[in-house]
Amino acid sequence: MKNLIERDIPDEFAAEYGVYNGEFANINDYALAPKKIHPVKPGDSKLLDSIHDAIVRTGLKDGMTISFHHHFREGDYVMNMVLDEIAKMGIKNISIAPSSIANVHEPLIDHIKNGVVTDITSSGLRDKVGAAISSGIMKNPVVIRSHGGRARAIVRGDIHIDVAFLGAPSSDEYGNINGTKGKATCGSLGYAMIDAKYADQVVAITDSLMPYPNTPISIPQTDVDYVVVVDAIGDPEGIAKGATRFTKNPKELLIAEYAAKVITHSSYFKNGFSFQTGTGGASLAVSRFLRQAMIDQDIKASFALGGITNAMVELMQEGLVDKLIDVQDFDHPSAVSLGENADHYEIDANMYASPLSKGAMINQLDIAILSALEVDTDFNVNVMTGSDGVLRGASGGHSDTSAACKMSMVIAPLIRGRIPTIVDQVNTVVTPGASVDVVVTELGVAINPARQDLIDMFAKLDVPQFTIEELKQKAYAVTGTPKPIEYGDRVVALIEYRDGTLIDVVRNV
Repeated sequence: MKNLIERDIPDEFAAEYGVYNGEFANINDYALAPKKIHPVKPGDSKLLDSIHDAIVRTGLKDGMTISFHHHFREGDYVMNMVLDEIAKMGIKNISIAPSSIANVHEPLIDHIKNGVVTDITSSGLRDKVGAAISSGIMKNPVVIRSHGGRARAIVRGDIHIDVAFLGAPSSDEYGNINGTKGKATCGSLGYAMIDAKYADQVVAITDSLMPYPNTPISIPQTDVDYVVVVDAIGDPEGIAKGATRFTKNPKELLIAEYAAKVITHSSYFKNGFSFQTGTGGASLAVSRFLRQAMIDQDIKASFALGGITNAMVELMQEGLVDKLIDVQDFDHPSAVSLGENADHYEIDANMYASPLSKGAMINQLDIAILSALEVDTDFNVNVMTGSDGVLRGASGGHSDTSAACKMSMVIAPLIRGRIPTIVDQVNTVVTPGASVDVVVTELGVAINPARQDLIDMFAKLDVPQFTIEELKQKAYAVTGTPKPIEYGDRVVALIEYRDGTLIDVVRNV
């Protein structure tokens, strides 16, 4: 059947998940998911000698669901260590629910082929893992969820985690965890915190055992069943890999300059405004242009939200941003700041972006700056599949922040690698056009016609303005009309909208 944006959803999946019918059409009351509690008595020790012992003690068996967090990004060792041990023990048919999957998790491919892992839900899939899944190596499709959608799914019970294996930069013997101390500090543990609250059992895996009590406490001992000490849980250098790239590219700088002009000429740019930016070169450059405008006009932000970078930390240190609300850190200075500054505050993914919470932080957000692999003439955005149709991206918080903030801005070059970014129809819809307000390219901007208030607001803006159709035509004039991708008949990924319904599917390439 077709959903609201005319995407074909196979009947079997439509019946199981429902189909996207609007940004807020499926926001209804619900009951919290049940979880098992294993009480710890005085004198009981949570310390175990190995990951093997933890698997034995948790009773992990065929068919169960386990989870991991991705705060170590490309520096993560934990998922590979745990899955290798599960494979050695002969356990099969495991479902994994990591908050995201990185290039470093390439060994996952063999675990899929060997039947150890048979189901996956995640926010993102990178390079070789994504390509392998796009080729059809899994019998069951991967389920892609946004960060807010994953939190919603865990809290509501759509994802039931039997055992969460959580990399802990520091922990004491009773399981009090934080990400700001230890050998592999990653800062905020916002995605791990939600797993710890709702998993039946939680195993903290650390390489830095601290004296009791280990404070500050991000994940408390009341959420942790066992603690395992290993030699290394991750490489801190991998956390920032590819994330915090300052650009000198003239095209990216022009995009950033245009984006900053849109922000500073909007009615939202006033004392007490709030914003979220991305981590790519152009996004970080927006922060620099915005900083100068804030200084020149004596304007301060109340808070900056989301994945935090050093660029955000510097704005706070200069007194231009009052508070940083942090669900994930993308570099070491951000992790240090979280540990040292009371106005740099850690939140979990439910508080950050869940559409079924009692009020996510994104609902208070004025402006969000987001990236895109493709944008189509209906303003739908793809951040999941490449121009070849292969899974190689991440849903992240894209659809969450776009739906909730007052002005969502998608920044992207008109053409990327001789391939148009503005197209007739995106390969995969992650964020519906109804949530996207402004598209910014190096040639100029396009404002969603549904936002007449913004069209009026920017009537005198000193930035070239086009319709989205005109931007597409300018791209096609250079690249030609792209040939449609030849897909197979197998569905390899289901793209959930943040409310749990299906907004799109991905077929094998």
